[in-house]
Amino acid sequence: MNPLEEYALSETRRQFFRRGGNAVGWAALAALLGREGRVLGGDVLAKPAAHVPPIPTHFAPKAKRVVYLHMVGGPSQMDLFDYKPKMDAMYDKDLPESIRNGQRLTTMTSGQARFPIAPSKYKFQQHGESGMWVSEMLPYTAKMVDDLCFIRSMHTEAINHEPAVSMLQTGNQITGRPCLGSWVSYGLGSLNEDLPTFVVLVARPTNTEQLQAISARLWSSGYLPGEHAGVSFRNAGDPILYINNPPGVPKEVRRNTLDGLRALNEMNLRQVGDPETRTRIEQYELAFRMQASVPELTDTSGEPESTYQLYGEDARKPGSFANSILLTRRLLERGVRFVQIYHNNWDHHANVGGRMPFQCRDVDQPCHGFIQDLKQRGMFDDTLVIWGGEFGRTIYSQGGLSHDNYGRDHHPRCFTMWMAGGGAKPGAVYGETDEFSYNIVKDPVHIHDFHATILHLLGYDHERFTYRYQGLDQKLTGVEPAHVIKALLA
Repeated sequence: MNPLEEYALSETRRQFFRRGGNAVGWAALAALLGREGRVLGGDVLAKPAAHVPPIPTHFAPKAKRVVYLHMVGGPSQMDLFDYKPKMDAMYDKDLPESIRNGQRLTTMTSGQARFPIAPSKYKFQQHGESGMWVSEMLPYTAKMVDDLCFIRSMHTEAINHEPAVSMLQTGNQITGRPCLGSWVSYGLGSLNEDLPTFVVLVARPTNTEQLQAISARLWSSGYLPGEHAGVSFRNAGDPILYINNPPGVPKEVRRNTLDGLRALNEMNLRQVGDPETRTRIEQYELAFRMQASVPELTDTSGEPESTYQLYGEDARKPGSFANSILLTRRLLERGVRFVQIYHNNWDHHANVGGRMPFQCRDVDQPCHGFIQDLKQRGMFDDTLVIWGGEFGRTIYSQGGLSHDNYGRDHHPRCFTMWMAGGGAKPGAVYGETDEFSYNIVKDPVHIHDFHATILHLLGYDHERFTYRYQGLDQKLTGVEPAHVIKALLA
């Protein structure tokens, strides 16, 4: 008896019935795929054609690709977008209990003797036909407010970073669920053959005063097949570890090795039927093709001088946010479906006056340049761009307070995000907070509502876009009611 037969006999009763229960479904699926010419010879299903979503959309999508710009730590909404001029008269006065209303605080400020109001030190002006208020720290963003869709009433239950980022990325505070990028990969599939469907870039901030941990759990595929996990590109050295052949191993030897591994894996797949084996086959082949595609992608030497005038000089620096978002444009051009950029150091517990200028300079011109670049290339209308952090910040100061400097604690009750392109309503300003930017007073948007709206722009009804796992039809938006916010749609 060969080892594969032994393995098949040793499978558990649960594994056997799970595989057997899928037999009729696989037969029906094979028949349907066969009619579309999507079955490869033998027992291994081919990838669907690049323009055909593996999971059919429920209605015509407005966006076919997504760029998610995550500001790790939680940007201060009242220092950037949520203008609160009445706070100037309340400098150093205590936050009224009627505003806090017993709401939960983090342990970093819950023990403070008082909660003194810290008005924003930055000047604000209204811009565009929308009249959106924008801080002086974001002059380039201010130029394009009529292209953006602002949500000033985002809220979450999570009050600390790890669960809050997990909530925003996966719809659940507990890590291990599929993230938004994995759901998009699962639903829409790949637009290219030589690069991953879902790519993650971790940009290096200019100021590194207070960095938060960023782990691969945030771009995990969770219970979805492993091929839908994000592939992280490094910002120094080889973009992807171990993708290149070792010294002395020519391409032909690597190809022969992979052919042998593929034959063994296909034998295992026929015998055992584990879907992760098919994922392994596909990922080995993708890695081989990426040996040629990734160096060409990351070589920006051929970009014209006008590119750096648009994105800023930092776009020449590998690992910077500007360079990462330039690479994002190159990824989109080559058919990558979902790109996530993480930019760290937005956790402003102290020294807002010293750190905010660095953070804003890192992202302001590059974001503006990226939007203009997409427009020039005819890619803006079908690319959804998302900008924001995992929660907001408190109007009261954490630690020392002066007119020129202060700190702010985590605040999940309200924060600001924006979207652009991909069917998002341009020039929209949605939601309102109270005069303290502490509570929402109009049009709240929960993270599940936000996810439902994103899926709608991608052509999916969030209630029907599911994956069967542990006996349940799992959804990005979870089991509680979620609603598409139609006012955010163009």
